[in-house]
Amino acid sequence: MFRTRRDLADGREILYFDAEPVRRDAGDGRDLPAVVTRSQLRFDPLLDEWVVVAAHRQTRTFLPPADQCPLCPSRPGRPTEVPEADYQVVVFENRFPSLATDVDRDVPPAAPGNPLAELRPGSGRCEVVCFTSEHNRVFAELGPDRARLVVDVWAERTAELSTLEGVEQVFCFENHGEEIGVTLSHPHGQIYAYPFLPPRVAKVLGSVRRYRGATGRDLFADVLEAERSGPRVVAANEHWTAFVPAAARWPYEVQLFPTRRVPDLPALDDAERDALAEVYLDVLGRFAHRFDTPMPYIASWNQAPVHEGREEWWLHLQLFSLRRAPGKLKYLAGSESGMGAFITDTNPEDVADQLRAVVLP
Repeated sequence: MFRTRRDLADGREILYFDAEPVRRDAGDGRDLPAVVTRSQLRFDPLLDEWVVVAAHRQTRTFLPPADQCPLCPSRPGRPTEVPEADYQVVVFENRFPSLATDVDRDVPPAAPGNPLAELRPGSGRCEVVCFTSEHNRVFAELGPDRARLVVDVWAERTAELSTLEGVEQVFCFENHGEEIGVTLSHPHGQIYAYPFLPPRVAKVLGSVRRYRGATGRDLFADVLEAERSGPRVVAANEHWTAFVPAAARWPYEVQLFPTRRVPDLPALDDAERDALAEVYLDVLGRFAHRFDTPMPYIASWNQAPVHEGREEWWLHLQLFSLRRAPGKLKYLAGSESGMGAFITDTNPEDVADQLRAVVLP
């Protein structure tokens, strides 16, 4: 993999990643105002969780037509976020970030009127990852070579962002489909470098520790061993297993685990990265062809925290869709949104059968 670093007109960093050396000299001639980030972290003492307040994001780009897509390559008279006329995989700092390294650090100690609601600067980093220059392509159609390049990019960015001061968690993810809330239809994902442990990671880490204290065993290993020989496996190879979890929350949900315990994507070796691209494309293809139209989905990489609990973590991916049937979505209504108690409309074993039965093109 070959990396080329350049700057955009407003000083943001852009990184080109290519499978072979490519000259990347195009400059960004746009007249852009400076990026201003006013993010804050506010602590919820009842839930013991941090909330990111990023009101400046209200003006971010929202569903532009294809010929105005800011993630496509630039062309004469039509400059975009990517100055080059073509690219393979590109990463750049988000122009409307939730978290930023140059955020205003002069914040009061607490929210107005509530000394228990601690305030902190919204420091961190948010990056956009464009998987291909082709606007109408999707990840499931990238092919193994490009998918492997994306895996390498995720790993490279995870390693680099983990070195930033104050970063506690690096989260690679893809939102796919307008139903999910995607505001740009070009095939892309994002990477967040959080200055705190997100609630899911903290909760899973607590469960792993309690299980080890009660049994002396590894919860991740026991879950994976049970699922690998169970009825919910969707796809597998020597290095990876994709299965519908026994207590799936979403109508269609698959988790991908590597056979070998590793904390994060940078720790995967070459064979494991090749095998990941194979299984991931297989499962994405099943999501795309389960119904008459492709399912919207979220792909969420659960990596080890940067500092705490790395030796206890097992890398895994959550891939899930809120589509429960043709033309029908699962809405997070009263129980899910109000109480955090999920009620699922599908049976995990049936979902696994349906995904296995999908005939891939």
